[in-house]
Order: sequence, then structure tokens, then C-alpha cells
Amino acid sequence: MGEFNLLIDLIRDFSFQTFISFIFWVIAFLISITVHEYAHGYTAWKMGDPTASAMGRLTLNPARHIDPIGFILLLIARFGWAKPVMINPRNFRNPKRGMVLSALAGPIANIIMVIIGLIIFGLINFLYYKNAAQASAFVEMALNFFYTFIYLNAVLAVFNLIPVPPLDGSRLANYFLPRKLSYYYNYIERYGFIILILALYFLGLGRLLGFLAGLIISGIAYVLNFAPFLLFYK
Repeated sequence: MGEFNLLIDLIRDFSFQTFISFIFWVIAFLISITVHEYAHGYTAWKMGDPTASAMGRLTLNPARHIDPIGFILLLIARFGWAKPVMINPRNFRNPKRGMVLSALAGPIANIIMVIIGLIIFGLINFLYYKNAAQASAFVEMALNFFYTFIYLNAVLAVFNLIPVPPLDGSRLANYFLPRKLSYYYNYIERYGFIILILALYFLGLGRLLGFLAGLIISGIAYVLNFAPFLLFYK
């Protein structure tokens, strides 16, 4: 009977931890995609394209950036996407340059969030080890949330730089392609998500993204670790 009760307690603990991890993942995802898409629209707006502003996308309200199908898939399979911000390159003085800079804005925003997340994680870590006797479940939850937030933003930064339409990396690739080749390259956009899903589940793209994200996090953490109060490796 005692063994049975122990098993029930373990199941309850596992279910609670799984639920909390899932909630953290959803919250981190909503914050990350919202800032990512806002960065696209804001950069385009500053460079002369008001399309995102006119469509109500220059906001940090996650509801304006959620793609229903992408969000449902996130809940089911932890793989999803946001509603892309529309950009009209004809409003830029230099269309190719404008597309490159507005495309880069999203991944750069994710990297900035990695840096912010690591700083907060490091400060919490410092306070945790400095006052170990006062450590609580809330502290552990905060560390877990920021770990999820940091990792997710690093993955999103790398993922969006893949040169497959409609990802941001394809806008960068277009900058270097001749016009005729660029036309055929953009034609595969209708199959882009199919290509990416197949690559994630059958070609090991997920493992590669995790590896590259880990390198980014380790590199930034190494630099930040020179601050004596940011104890990432404690």
C-alpha cells in the first residue's frame, strides 16, 4: 500500500511539473514571437514602410501576432509559428537593403532576448546561491522559466535564419541572388513549411538547431560571466 501511494505521489508530481513546463513554454513562445514580429514591423516602419502599422501589427499584444494553426500546433506538438508581418518593399528607398534589414530585425530581437534572459537568470542564480537557505520553489520555477525563455529565443534566432522561404534567412539569400534566380527561389515559398517540417522530423534539423542554439547561449554566457554577479556555471 505504501508503494502504491508513493507511485501516486510520483505521478502527481510528474504531471504538475509537466504542466508547469508546458505553461512556461507557451508563455515564452508568445513573448518571443511577439517581440520578433514587432521588430520586423518596427524596422520596416522606421525605413519608410507603414504596412505593418496600418495592419495594427506595431503592438506588443500577442493576440495580434498569433497564427491560429501555428498556435494549435504549438499546443499539440510544441512546433508552431506566428503570423508573418506584411512588408511592402516598394516603400523602401532601397528595396533589397530594406528587406534585409527588416528581416534581420527579428533574429536580432531574439538574440537580445537571450542576452536579457541570461542576465536575469544570472542575477537570480547569484541571489539563490548567496542565500541558499532562503531558496524556494518559486526561485526554482523562475530559473526554469528563464532557461526555457533563453533556449527558445536562441532556437528561434537560428531557425529563422534558415534560407528557406518564407523564413527571414530567405530574405537575406535573396539579397545575393540574381533577379531571375530569385524569382524561382521564391517560388518554393508555398512548400516552405512542408520542407521545414520534413527536415525537422526526418533529417535531424531539430538536433542541429539545438546544437547551434547551445553554442549561442554558451558564447553569450561566457562573455557575460566576466561580471562577478552572473554565475551561469556555478
